[in-house]
Amino acid sequence: MAAVDPTALTRAWLSRNALPSSPAGFLLVGAGKAAARMAAGCEAALGAERLRGLVIVADGCEVPLASIDVRAAGHPLPDARGAAATADLCKLVETAPGPALCVISGGASALLVAPRPPVTLAEKLDVNRALLACGAEIGEFNAVRKHLSAVKGGALLRRTSGRPMITLALSDVVGDDPSTIGSGPTTPDATTFADAMRVVRKYGIATALPSSVRDLLARGCKGRIEETLKPGDPAAGGAQTVVIGNNALALRAAAAKAMDLGYEPLITTEPLVGDTTVTARQWLRGVRTHIEGRRCCAIAGGETTVAVRGAGQGGRNQEFALALAEPISGGAVAVLSAGSDGIDGPTDAAGAFVDGESSARAQAMGLDPSRALAANDSYGFFDRLGDLFRCGPTGTNVIDIKLAVGLPSEH
Repeated sequence: MAAVDPTALTRAWLSRNALPSSPAGFLLVGAGKAAARMAAGCEAALGAERLRGLVIVADGCEVPLASIDVRAAGHPLPDARGAAATADLCKLVETAPGPALCVISGGASALLVAPRPPVTLAEKLDVNRALLACGAEIGEFNAVRKHLSAVKGGALLRRTSGRPMITLALSDVVGDDPSTIGSGPTTPDATTFADAMRVVRKYGIATALPSSVRDLLARGCKGRIEETLKPGDPAAGGAQTVVIGNNALALRAAAAKAMDLGYEPLITTEPLVGDTTVTARQWLRGVRTHIEGRRCCAIAGGETTVAVRGAGQGGRNQEFALALAEPISGGAVAVLSAGSDGIDGPTDAAGAFVDGESSARAQAMGLDPSRALAANDSYGFFDRLGDLFRCGPTGTNVIDIKLAVGLPSEH
């Protein structure tokens, strides 16, 4: 993951670009799984003595910094630690003089926690659980979260009172839209309360939401509550957001590595999105004839969605691999689907491996790939097989990477 190393990318951007003059130094704030490493890049480029501030990261993503306070909080579900850290971060943004830097990466949506009154943290958790379970896409997820938050959807930028702020973002979303990365705390938001309500109705989750949430969304749709910060608002005049790294950068690096190893790379240029099982099998059909039995490596990225219907454990990458266990049974293909952050769902795995022998091995152990898929139990399935990919947190986050290699005919 060297090509998308947050420290190197941040340091390189700051070394190439002049910042506003600030004799007193800069305030640095941020959130996300890679925020501490991005802050380390800021210290390396600007000098720790010129920085002060706070970043919020997920557990296991802490990095010791010389001048920046690093606080850990809950992910993927927000917790009280995140709420307390966010309150301190907002106070810094409101009171610190001069220009500010903000570093945002994947995970910031859960780590920046400031529910919009009267919604409580516990009620916000109910919303997140409902959205995770129904399989809402990230843009839909964020449209709802932004309108229930006092810090997302440009609300953090409002707290600067027009002072200059530069945001460096490491993209974990398809399309690299800055307003979607981390729910865009410092970026104007084009979505509305009506959009958020449409998501709720689309997935039929209204009854799963607390009454305070339903009431807030309804009042927002009637114009009785202030909207998120919109494009063109004067409050955004002193802000700049730059995406410094993304999935495409990681895929190009993977292709270069494949060539070094003697594989012909085949990059799928369109991101993989949509239902995990459907998308996995469509992608396999598209690349299989090009790679099977050849030294060819198909490479793709994206972010699929899982509608949770069973009581099993797993993540979208493990489910992506499980969806291919039977389609590639007996074939000369091996697949790895993994999250670039080293984390897949609420598990200790980044993803899973699957090949033409996986289904037969599973059946010999009394496991049924189809039954495991129906139960959303990809973790249990691959844990029994010993085919989970456990690498630990990588310190970066540019969504998911899929690799499929053709195996030699003698395999």
